[in-house]
Amino acid sequence: MKIQLIRNATLKISMAGTTLLTDPVLLPRHGIDSFAGIERNPTVDLPFPAAEVVKDIDLVLVSHLHRDHFDDGAKSMLPRDIPILCRRVNEAELKKNGFLNITPIETRMTLKNMDITPTPGRHAGNEKWEAVLGRVSGFVLRAPGEPVVYWAGDTVLYDEIKTILTSVKPDIILTHSGGAELGDSGPIVMDAEQTIDVCKLCPDAFVVAIHMEALDHCKVSRQALRELAVENKISADRLFIPEDGEILIF
Repeated sequence: MKIQLIRNATLKISMAGTTLLTDPVLLPRHGIDSFAGIERNPTVDLPFPAAEVVKDIDLVLVSHLHRDHFDDGAKSMLPRDIPILCRRVNEAELKKNGFLNITPIETRMTLKNMDITPTPGRHAGNEKWEAVLGRVSGFVLRAPGEPVVYWAGDTVLYDEIKTILTSVKPDIILTHSGGAELGDSGPIVMDAEQTIDVCKLCPDAFVVAIHMEALDHCKVSRQALRELAVENKISADRLFIPEDGEILIF
């Protein structure tokens, strides 16, 4: 299995002979409005041209349609007939944007030699912001002979996520760990402390922390997470904090 961080939550995951692209954000640096009034987003450029990002992909997996997870670059650059998996709440919007091969997923399904199971998430630190930000999703990916992958998506760590972690027992956990905040929202994705809690809950799993240092409302740096991991005796061969463009092979 190969996992490549492109930028933010955009990943290329290659398993069971299939390459998935997650939450494609393909615009160049500063192509999206600011979220925190600090700087336009993304705050960094892609590690290589967007045309290379979409090259040789078999499937797009979408957790939700906020601009930092599916942007105008994705709308214009992805092939109209590329298979896209999303939650049903996002289906109409993707069709409106001209995509022709959309499969809504609400329960476990098999596609391209993989079992894909959607999971819930809570994209807010409080109820007011949860209502504003709407429904988000994670996914569990399984394939014969491959590690079990849990992509948590844009969620904080709460009881339902803990139950998924302890019941699914994933081999690889992908966390959005930038500690993003909007106004008085509190963290709307995991922060450094919650990421370390995931490591402690799943001591036999590899944790890959992404969604960092690419958006102006994300407050947790890679270095801060590394330092907290050291303080908590979480080794670098269990918690991976990849740079943009970096490839991890499991």
